[in-house]
Amino acid sequence: MTLKLGRQSFSDEATLMMAIVNRTPDSFYDKGATWAEDKAFDRVAQVVDEGAEIVDIGGIKAAPGVFIDAAEEKERVVSFVARVREKYPDLVISVDTWRAEVGRAVCEAGADVLNDAWGGADPELVDVAAAFDAAIICTHTGGVTPRTRPYRIEYDDVVASAIADTTAYAERALAAGVARESIVIDPAHDFGKNTFHSLELTRRLDEMVATGWPVLVSLSNKDFVGETLDLPVGERLTGTLAATAISALAGARIYRVHEVVETRQVVDMVNTIAGRRLPQRAIRGLQ
Repeated sequence: MTLKLGRQSFSDEATLMMAIVNRTPDSFYDKGATWAEDKAFDRVAQVVDEGAEIVDIGGIKAAPGVFIDAAEEKERVVSFVARVREKYPDLVISVDTWRAEVGRAVCEAGADVLNDAWGGADPELVDVAAAFDAAIICTHTGGVTPRTRPYRIEYDDVVASAIADTTAYAERALAAGVARESIVIDPAHDFGKNTFHSLELTRRLDEMVATGWPVLVSLSNKDFVGETLDLPVGERLTGTLAATAISALAGARIYRVHEVVETRQVVDMVNTIAGRRLPQRAIRGLQ
């Protein structure tokens, strides 16, 4: 399905890199490396140069931590979105937020996508997306409260639950007025899940792709990778790329990443092997 992400549309064979830009002092991965606004802006410039089609700006880390209200979240992201929009008028800007109040403010500042990592915790977020002709990412979290870790959560079938919840969220967004081509679903690895759940979702991702909704995966340096290989944050790139390859073979469309170049190469290689993409050049044995 052709994707419309705010001001940009992408053909149905396009795979997209969504680069993570944290406006937080306590991110699990970068430890606040882009907390300062100029550092975050440098990160945007870097990932754009590396070929990212989307930047995903977040003002609150997902894990438990210091309470951040909507006013503080807006302080962290709204003016930054406006700055990025001014410098990069054609770049797709996503904002990682579950709050409709924040969603409205960032859309007014120029955001194209609302990346709801918490599965519709604020039911009015879809109305904001519809009002601004923005795209929305519909995630599966098993109903957990935002910024909490799962504890002994159980599913009869985690993939069936992910499909049921994300497609229901997608249909609710559609009913609210969000364009069909601007709705994406995300199994949300680690969110409301243990490592076995995330592994099963990766293994059976083709079932989510088969729903017909475009699928986003956020795999980068996640705990399910670290636990599988018994590796700390910072040493999970190889495992992340292995999970990325499986997701690419299944047909995922958008990859939310820390490492743009490495992920792009893996996705392109897999899609070429799968016959969905031609090699950049093919002269061996022909010259």
